[in-house]
Amino acid sequence: MSRKLAAVIGTAVATALVAGALIASALGNANQPKPTSAAGPSGTPPSVPAETPTPTPTTPGAPDTGKPRPPAGDPTLAASAGNKKVLFFSFDDGPDPVWTPRILQVLAKYGAHATFFQLGAMQAAHPGLREQIIAAGNTIGSHSISHPQLTAVAPAKRHHEIFDGPRSKCFRPPFGASNPTVRAEIKAAGMVEVLWDVDPRDWARPGTQVIVDNILTHARKRNIILLHDGGGDRSQTVAALDKALRILRKQGYTFAAMAC
Repeated sequence: MSRKLAAVIGTAVATALVAGALIASALGNANQPKPTSAAGPSGTPPSVPAETPTPTPTTPGAPDTGKPRPPAGDPTLAASAGNKKVLFFSFDDGPDPVWTPRILQVLAKYGAHATFFQLGAMQAAHPGLREQIIAAGNTIGSHSISHPQLTAVAPAKRHHEIFDGPRSKCFRPPFGASNPTVRAEIKAAGMVEVLWDVDPRDWARPGTQVIVDNILTHARKRNIILLHDGGGDRSQTVAALDKALRILRKQGYTFAAMAC
């Protein structure tokens, strides 16, 4: 065989080998599974779920419509679990050396408990009442130090009133006056904002029976009822509480302290 013919045959064999390799590679790639997109149906990667707005529950009858009653840490949740027929009485502006002990006596008479939203100034003026309230199975909430309208004071004053008031997990802003800034400070202080559902207006001293009728007309299970043990003569409040608890207990209600 001539050298020229041998070279031609060698070239042809090499070309055939290269072509075969290319064909095998193409067939191999065709059998590989296609890559799957990391994005979900909407184009959002599965590891980053699309945000869903969560509706904020509101407090019916509260002075600032649309305020949140925080679902996490709700101080009424445990005591009202299982759809129990329970009411939460609360008392603001104390402690008072005259009226707070009388209210405690009425609560004890009916096996009832309540939450007392206290002022830091009143606690300091009347030491010992806090311990008396807690010893009777009730709880303490903070109502600031000196009862200012927190939406209308300087930032430093607002911070002081919230952070340095009575020790508690619950905070009730004076007058129910709140806004996002106030709520943010309450949260930063490690508390939840607690308002109310029923305001019998006992602070205006409209008469014992008027207060009783207001409570009985508007109270529903799991409602928070606002009353006062400080801020002046609370004889109507004490008498109304006695009547209301007697009637409500016959209706099957129980009366729990909030987890504050």
